[in-house]
Amino acid sequence: MQHWTELFLQQVRNVSLLEWLSVILGVAEVLLARANKVWLYPSGIAATAISIYLFWVSGLFAECLLSGYYIVMSIYGWYYWVQKRNEPPVQVSYANRREWVITLLIVFLGWGILYLLLINYTTSTVPVWDAWVSSTAWAGMWLLARRKIENWILLNVSNLFAVPLLYHKHLVLFMLLTVFLFIVAIFGYFDWRKIIKKQSTQLPA
Repeated sequence: MQHWTELFLQQVRNVSLLEWLSVILGVAEVLLARANKVWLYPSGIAATAISIYLFWVSGLFAECLLSGYYIVMSIYGWYYWVQKRNEPPVQVSYANRREWVITLLIVFLGWGILYLLLINYTTSTVPVWDAWVSSTAWAGMWLLARRKIENWILLNVSNLFAVPLLYHKHLVLFMLLTVFLFIVAIFGYFDWRKIIKKQSTQLPA
């Protein structure tokens, strides 16, 4: 136990300023997402741009692809949310059958494609784990962009597997951020469920 504590403290002491900045912006993003505020997108884009460099240096190549995908989806989600300024904002809702099919395709096809890319074109030492974390997060972010409550479930599947992966790669601050995101996502799910319930009571009879 003492060995692991010392190793953890050593990793904390070695955290770079870029990692701190990325994590602070990431915390701001998830709090804004939980509050259902559009400013989650610019915060997330800035945090992700920094993380791409850090993941590349650490050899988490699928995480780099995930981060690039996140930036694209964040821009899409930002536009999707505010494209009709004179109309009510896009409402939170449950995913329908078609959206679930797309979600599962993103998870499993994405996992297979990423795994093949990692083992054939990179020096990744954790291709299976890295690919799974990224594909489940891909699916979660697609659902978030569509304002679907299930995004919290998919993102937490990714977070659950990301924690040991990030620790293994000595990205301890990102690991702590992921633990924080896991906890906030639980609250986010229930907050969004309250929003959906409130929306349903406001529908015209």
